[in-house]
Amino acid sequence: MYDIIVVGAGTAGMTAALYALRNGKSVLLLEGECVGGQIANSPRVENFPSVKAVSGSEFSDRLCEQIKALGAELNMERAEQIAKTSVGFTVKTDSGSHEARAVIIATGSKHKKIGVEREEELIGSGVSYCAVCDGPFYSGDDVALVGDANTALQYGILLSGYCNKVYVCTWMDKFFGDKALVDTLLLKPNVEWIKNVTLSAFEGEEELGACVFAERDTGKKLSIPVKACFIAIGQEPDNAPFRNVVELDGNGYIIADENCTTNTAGVFVAGDCRTKKIRQLTTAAADGAAAAMAACKYLG
Repeated sequence: MYDIIVVGAGTAGMTAALYALRNGKSVLLLEGECVGGQIANSPRVENFPSVKAVSGSEFSDRLCEQIKALGAELNMERAEQIAKTSVGFTVKTDSGSHEARAVIIATGSKHKKIGVEREEELIGSGVSYCAVCDGPFYSGDDVALVGDANTALQYGILLSGYCNKVYVCTWMDKFFGDKALVDTLLLKPNVEWIKNVTLSAFEGEEELGACVFAERDTGKKLSIPVKACFIAIGQEPDNAPFRNVVELDGNGYIIADENCTTNTAGVFVAGDCRTKKIRQLTTAAADGAAAAMAACKYLG
């Protein structure tokens, strides 16, 4: 029986563990995919206070080392259900089950699919959601990038370093990310910005050969020969397995305020998986601290 089980080992989850451990609580973290979460795939983090620049993977590794040094246990298991018991909660995973007096859900979010035919079929054969992971495979090639916020901007800058040409395709005629990233991207000589288009089709047989875009105003089709298409249009939560203990909004996010409490006593939530207006590295860390302090107060 642990004091707290943290579901998710991203920035929010590991920060929650940090604060809980420093308050003398025993903590088990459960992570089903990648320690560090989405930020682990970021090539460069420049907006975390006191850290001028660091890769997302290094940031995550440091945080993981910090909590392990304090006694955190980390199991690579996917949480599939949370059940309330007479003494706390049982978290069932794909490998077994664990018990705790309180639970902090910090599952973050996952890459959003664009919904174009053959998208699933071509994943790994030209369609990708992670330039950090797959970009190097397309060194010297022409690639397309779909997205207009910070992740897409970072991906575009990264891809421009080793791809021959990067077509950055946006639904509107503006970006929605940091000005510094926009300026850096648009200065790259091998980056071409294609505005006011929507991705309508993938061409190619076993591997991607071209992306077909439609101009929003005219409907005119534009086929761009590329070896890869990187999709960076945001994230979505994966909270359905926990709907028996938490309330979800219409988009699947766990309903909670700045106190990170849910509608079930003893269950708390932190990070991108909860309802909030701003989802950033700093707000994930803040949520982790708030959720842990609330959980410690609940445990007494």
